[in-house]
Amino acid sequence: MDSSSIRVQLHPLRLGLLAGLLAGSGLLAGCTDAPATRRLPHLGEPQVRAAGDTLWPLTPAFRVLNQDSQQVTPATFAGQVYLTDFFFTTCPTICPGMQRQLLRVYTRYQGDRRVAFLSHTIDPDHDTLPVLREYAQRLGVRDARQWHFATAPRDTIFTLARQYLVSAQRDPTAPGGAVHSGAFVLVDARRHIRGIYDGTQPAEVDRLLRELPLLLAEPGAVTSGP
Repeated sequence: MDSSSIRVQLHPLRLGLLAGLLAGSGLLAGCTDAPATRRLPHLGEPQVRAAGDTLWPLTPAFRVLNQDSQQVTPATFAGQVYLTDFFFTTCPTICPGMQRQLLRVYTRYQGDRRVAFLSHTIDPDHDTLPVLREYAQRLGVRDARQWHFATAPRDTIFTLARQYLVSAQRDPTAPGGAVHSGAFVLVDARRHIRGIYDGTQPAEVDRLLRELPLLLAEPGAVTSGP
């Protein structure tokens, strides 16, 4: 299988929703708002109550194990924002580039308790906890409390990906038996998705690095100290 078959992909309806939200939030080219006044959009399909309140969807409840055999749940990220993605350690195509780009963000925020990272393997049969631990060490990630490399049953991971508005699915012809998107998903401390970035494109990660401080600056966005 060539690398073109696992290009970053988002569901068409979600792409349309994302474009509309970005346009409405002034994040497209030509925005002239001062950085201090900008707020990132909420992504997903909202529910509007009769009283007019808008309820944005929450990221999924989950229970996974990280490279240090520690249980990770949404409560793990209380008071923090986090970035999540999907990968596997033997991926020969987009994963190495994705991890280089995510390392750019990690390096910027290493040791900052406001920001965490959660990378899900989509090949749990191969990516056991010792494999994930060794992989993290090769990347230079020493603190599993800030960057979690997580495993769970494959169907659980695929369901999580859909709930994060990205794709991961079985493909017996692909290395590792599955394909996935290269998206990085930015989640706020209230479990709302606030950004989706193509982790295979340096320019998209540049945008992430510009927008993450905007989220951290929102009133009440985080409760952890830097």
